[in-house]
Amino acid sequence: MSIFDLWLSALPTMLCLALVAWAIATVRRNVGLVDIFWSLFILSGAVTYAVISSPTAHRAILVLVLVSTWALRLSIYLAVRNWNAPEDHRYRAIRARNEPGYTWKSVYLVFGLQAVLAWIISAPLAAAVSSESPIGAIDMFGAALVLFGICFESLADAQLAKFKTETANAGRVMDRGLWRYTRHPNYFGEFCVWWGFYVIALAAGAWWTLFAPLFMTVLLLKVSGVALLEKDIGERRPTYRDYVARTNAFFPGPPRQHT
Repeated sequence: MSIFDLWLSALPTMLCLALVAWAIATVRRNVGLVDIFWSLFILSGAVTYAVISSPTAHRAILVLVLVSTWALRLSIYLAVRNWNAPEDHRYRAIRARNEPGYTWKSVYLVFGLQAVLAWIISAPLAAAVSSESPIGAIDMFGAALVLFGICFESLADAQLAKFKTETANAGRVMDRGLWRYTRHPNYFGEFCVWWGFYVIALAAGAWWTLFAPLFMTVLLLKVSGVALLEKDIGERRPTYRDYVARTNAFFPGPPRQHT
């Protein structure tokens, strides 16, 4: 089986999981629950690649352990945070724009779309899992980058969760810990994770999967990440403007003096 055919084989699995996610979100009347399933889409793809290709190289084990760690950590964190929470304002806006009949439209507008995006981004995993070449130093560098990204975003999520539990912080902007150096440390962590997986795929000879981390970077910066979250946050939370003036949007850096 060619790499392309192997990569394509995971799309039906991801779309089936998207239907399950849609059914659950429909019962809960909260389309935002799709975020819980985002990382699981990719994990299901990685497992599909492994089952079909039956790899024997250590690289496949390394990738599966890393993907599982990343996906389960993120999914559990979002489930705890979002399961009983109101629907996120971003998804409420999509709902308002697409009524009537949004319940059915969300099958492809939200769930199907996210499954397809996850499939595109998973291309390096297909190449890395199916490779039989020996593991080497480049793989170790990629794995270290993935682990750094997981730890970075995990710490950022933990810091934000703790900040929100303190009643004195109601209405305030989180600007402590990692959030002091970047307004979106969780997204920067994701950036590191996916470039790390690409490095592992590169070690397997799959340089052509470069489109996947580039696409993920565009999503994080310009589409569903930074740009979308900050589209109107300055209007909803005026104090956020000062935070923007002194803090890098994405790549960590020292706070700027703001007068």
